[in-house]
Amino acid sequence: MRVHIVAVGRLRASPEFDLINDYLTRFDRTGRALALGPANIIEVEDKKGGGMPAEASLIERAIPSGSLICILDERGKVMTSPAFAEQLGGWRDQGRQDVAFVIGGADGIDPAFRAKADAALSFGKMVWPHMLVRVMLSEQLYRAASILSGSPYHRE
Repeated sequence: MRVHIVAVGRLRASPEFDLINDYLTRFDRTGRALALGPANIIEVEDKKGGGMPAEASLIERAIPSGSLICILDERGKVMTSPAFAEQLGGWRDQGRQDVAFVIGGADGIDPAFRAKADAALSFGKMVWPHMLVRVMLSEQLYRAASILSGSPYHRE
């Protein structure tokens, strides 16, 4: 199952960029034997300043056809790492070919797009900077693959 992280905005060279690349490389390596991955990042940018509706349009065009859509949103479901791993494995086992994790812009995700999502995930009630959400999602993807493979990376 291919994993797409669709995010509003561009992330330049930075420590966060390096962490994301490291975790996604680990995810790809660990997930390959589990039929998870590869993972890629698709960045969209609303250069015309159209706000959330314009961002939603760009996001929709960037998501591969037929993808399961999981938005990252503070109103989403808070999960433990093992529960997230189980969810990811479940989507794979249902025969999903693609899952797209969507990270909105500074104002969040357009309500109309949010209503179309198949799932919503939250990293807690706090609002996180988008670059950190990318890092946390990348790490959790790697952690999920590690849990599913029986690796000792995740300790309970």
